[in-house]
Amino acid sequence: MSKFILKRIVLMLPLLLIVSFMTFMLTYITNENPAVTILHAQGTPNVTEELIAETNEKYGLNDPLFIQYKNWLIETLQLNFGTSYITNDPVSERIAPAFMNTLKLTIVSSITVMITSVILGVISAVKRGSIIDRGIRSVAFFLTALPSYWVASILVIYVSVKFNLLPTSGLTGVESYILPVVVITIAYAGNYFRNVRSSMVEQLNEDYVLYLRASGISTWSLMLHVLRNALQVAVSIFCMSIPMIMGGLVVIEHIFAWPGLGQLSLKAILEQDFPVIQAYVLIVAILFIVFNTIADIINALLNPRLREAS
Repeated sequence: MSKFILKRIVLMLPLLLIVSFMTFMLTYITNENPAVTILHAQGTPNVTEELIAETNEKYGLNDPLFIQYKNWLIETLQLNFGTSYITNDPVSERIAPAFMNTLKLTIVSSITVMITSVILGVISAVKRGSIIDRGIRSVAFFLTALPSYWVASILVIYVSVKFNLLPTSGLTGVESYILPVVVITIAYAGNYFRNVRSSMVEQLNEDYVLYLRASGISTWSLMLHVLRNALQVAVSIFCMSIPMIMGGLVVIEHIFAWPGLGQLSLKAILEQDFPVIQAYVLIVAILFIVFNTIADIINALLNPRLREAS
């Protein structure tokens, strides 16, 4: 098992390097000189050649591209993402509290999505073909098709504004989590529960289920066996839902004025604050890679055949 884990980590490193280089190159995605972009972001009214030269010198833009990337990578590995073009504050100081707020919302939402997906998937699989199965799938399909921003807006209008049951926006306490978590669960659980259902149905059609039924095992014990074998799907769902939700919270955080990464990144994009954008993109990309690797390792622990195939 240790060899499998080591191999997955080694395979992860070049991918992280490629992602870091692509993130660094975000500064050069426009046809504009990066120094001009920086000056425009800072609101400089009259961009002169002297100011461009000073900016190039200040940010090391005169160095060869590889040297710039090397210096940027070394600083990033030390969690130093540079200085904001707008506020001149260290990006890490702006990212850290926003990251924690988004992480807390993501973890709560991921757990809710996983529990909801597993429960609905098991019920739908056990009752497959029945009116309950068709009803769950129909409702899930309908809710998943609804745009998240529309669902969030409707909840804010009726639950928060009209009936004044929950906070309209911001992070004021536990109650502030309810509406964002509901919206995220509606958006993701409908897709994930179908994966759980499919895996459960596949397991229920296996020969060992027939043998267990013939041996007189109780329905509860049989479901535990089937669920354990279908657990790999749930593990993958839980691992991958964290980066997917975190990377897709921009609209939700904007609607609910949640002080997180999504809100911060949206503001940075509008202001062309590239150091903040780079930090956000890099964090989300690393989370995708790391949690994908974690999912592979956990699945290998649950299924020895994956280790043997590897």
